[in-house]
Amino acid sequence: MAFFWKRPRASRLAGKKLLSKQSSRIELTIPTHFRCPISLDLMKDPVTLSTGITYDRESIEKWIRDGNQTCPVTNQVLTNFDQIPNHMIRRMIQDWCVENRAHGVERIPTPRTPITSYDIMEICSKMMAAASKGDAKRCLDLVEKINVWAKESEQNKSLIKDNGLGYVLAALFEAFSSLSFEKHEDLLKEILLLLTWMFPLGVEGRSKLGSTQSLRCMTWLLSVDDLLLKKSCVLTLKELLSTDQTHVNTLVDIDGVPEALINLINAPDSHSIIKSSFSVIYHILSTQIGHNKLSPRFLELGVVELSLEALVEADKGLSEMALGVLDRISDSKEGRERVQKHALSVPLLVKKILRVSSLATDFCVSMLWKFSKHGDGSALVEALHVGAFQKLLLMLQVNCGEETKVKATEMLKLMNQYKNKLECFDSGHYKYLRKSY
Repeated sequence: MAFFWKRPRASRLAGKKLLSKQSSRIELTIPTHFRCPISLDLMKDPVTLSTGITYDRESIEKWIRDGNQTCPVTNQVLTNFDQIPNHMIRRMIQDWCVENRAHGVERIPTPRTPITSYDIMEICSKMMAAASKGDAKRCLDLVEKINVWAKESEQNKSLIKDNGLGYVLAALFEAFSSLSFEKHEDLLKEILLLLTWMFPLGVEGRSKLGSTQSLRCMTWLLSVDDLLLKKSCVLTLKELLSTDQTHVNTLVDIDGVPEALINLINAPDSHSIIKSSFSVIYHILSTQIGHNKLSPRFLELGVVELSLEALVEADKGLSEMALGVLDRISDSKEGRERVQKHALSVPLLVKKILRVSSLATDFCVSMLWKFSKHGDGSALVEALHVGAFQKLLLMLQVNCGEETKVKATEMLKLMNQYKNKLECFDSGHYKYLRKSY
């Protein structure tokens, strides 16, 4: 296969690279056995499978991670997934690169040896021993070493996740959270950054992160002026509460939680942080103790207005979480009045029905139903003005939840009482109601 090289900037075109030097064109031919059969690129870390075929490690690892159990070239079923480094081919490729250095070809560095399960077990033991002595510096060095491993390859990442390192890091976080937050900020930050790509954790790991000390530390870290750290903290809280809402019982007794979450929503240019913050608030308000203790404070901090503002141009995930927060806050009289009072509430709720997702539709119908059951009817009249009747009628024909259908039916019946308040309301549409339910 022919490759051409071009200076100062190389470009790839149909598997070829061009070199232009004083109007001359030099064609470089890369030997076929230097190219990976999967990517067709020059191999950087050639490894050989049990079938005798050599591939680039990154390409074959991705092939195996995708669930394939055969050799891509021979189509034989792999008896094992061992990848033996092909040092001879690698040295030949490096020599070829050196020979063609004048044409802009860079030498491929010697790849690092992949880590093994034994390496992970050993570093876990070292971290636990250092933690028992309170040696934060030693723990930080080991955590940074794990981070280096993870950056080397996806295979290392998978091995780290599969060998219980998440639990050890969670235990480490709890241990140093019990001490000074400020003194161990760097270590705690590095642990959280690693944990965010190890989710989901097991029950034991979540119990460590869900302890009072750990949650108190995460709340404090949310106030640190570090956007990446805040993102790691709120993602960890989201992981904990979405898998086990009993952690809310501990979280609600920690000072500053509502303020920290609302500040994150107000953070500029951080969509994932905003969505995760709404998710944490939703899970808090979904529990009885969380709603009773923290909903008044969230109302004071303007969660209703922030949720409605987020809905205006939100994507699916953010819309669902913002609507979920509004639905849960509407369980109280003060919350319903606050939501209904806002000029955007009813129009936005009607607009989002059947436009975002089934979950978002459930939240919208639930809120409109709460307004109709506990209000003076003004919300229903406003909903009729913006087309709620047609959408609710359509809902009865589609495959939505049974509870949502019941609420939609009740609202359609109630709307009949207010039809005379609308100047241009076509009561003829109601002839379809009996057929719908």
